[in-house]
Amino acid sequence: MSTYTQPTRRAALMIMTGGVVSACAPQITEIESPIPGSNLPPEVLRRYDQIEDDGRIIPAVNPAYLKPHLVRQEVPFDTSRPVDSIVVDPFNHALYLVLGGGRALRYGVAVGDAGRNFRGGATISRKQHWPSWTPTANMIRREPNVYGPFAGGVPGGLDNPLGARALYLYRNGRDTYYRIHGTSQPWSIGMSVSSGCIRLYNQDIIDLYERVPNGTRVHVMSRTESDARFAQQSAAMPGEMDAGL
Repeated sequence: MSTYTQPTRRAALMIMTGGVVSACAPQITEIESPIPGSNLPPEVLRRYDQIEDDGRIIPAVNPAYLKPHLVRQEVPFDTSRPVDSIVVDPFNHALYLVLGGGRALRYGVAVGDAGRNFRGGATISRKQHWPSWTPTANMIRREPNVYGPFAGGVPGGLDNPLGARALYLYRNGRDTYYRIHGTSQPWSIGMSVSSGCIRLYNQDIIDLYERVPNGTRVHVMSRTESDARFAQQSAAMPGEMDAGL
């Protein structure tokens, strides 16, 4: 069974905010600790064990935050999208890496406003280990009390809202400010939150980061596409998992 770090009540944790036209940013939030426990197989829990990465210790994900439909797994996925491309379904809290042969690797995600408002195609044009984050001049001017303290930037680390890795999406050579990234808030995975981009468990964004190079195509579903995907999934066997991933 995987070990995990049981958090106490926290009152100063960062989450993502901002729209598609502004960078992801921190905000203060507060949560309650969940009841620990999980019925997932040990080999699945091991994917979310504590790991050391570039000298930083990423805590194990509390099993209470791991649901069968949110953990990394191979699933049926019929699509015309090319192999090794990414499809994001922000309405069903899922990101798919297309494997071909009617299969994909699915990751659970949390989705903020920016994640819900972006549609269509883009390209991963930049990747970063332990990314830093700096608010834009417009963000600081608009809400100086919120963003002013971060004007000098937030260095990469466990408390940075972008987590352990970030994938930066561009369209026609321009930064969309749409990010696929990690999170210091694993309890948020599977939720629609008031702000932010597309976030994965840190263990999952590390896995995805290693699988996709710059130049990878990304398609973000519309509501119509998402509804069609949900109907297709409902017809398939739920909870299919591949413990060998």
